[in-house]
Amino acid sequence: MVREEMPIFTRSFDLLTWLLPATNHFPRAHRHGFTRRLLDAAFDLRERLEEAHLRQGRARKERLAAADEALARLRVYLRLAKQWGWISDGQYGHVAEIVAEVGRLLSDRQSLEEAARKPAQRAGRAQPRVEAEGRYPG
Repeated sequence: MVREEMPIFTRSFDLLTWLLPATNHFPRAHRHGFTRRLLDAAFDLRERLEEAHLRQGRARKERLAAADEALARLRVYLRLAKQWGWISDGQYGHVAEIVAEVGRLLSDRQSLEEAARKPAQRAGRAQPRVEAEGRYPG
């Protein structure tokens, strides 16, 4: 049976496949500085998502937070590239849609992780002692 890939992996892959060729048209003078940082943020995002997928608990939550940070950096770099005219309005609109979708999917994953942790945290807590009359203290 073929397992379907999670949408966040598909969309982050789409982001990389669009972004790499697009950066080939950035000014040569900025390829080792700005372009490198932009691509590093995009690859960091994808790598943190992969790492989160392979972990559980606190380690997964930390990787998802790191992916969110990489996504925030990526957004800034894309806005700068648009501001400087290195990508067109249409290109920016396209990539902004992908980035927004990845952001929504990432937020959903973080929310699921938080929801999964709450029952586990409650299970580890001692229940309040019942008074003789059957009421909870306090």
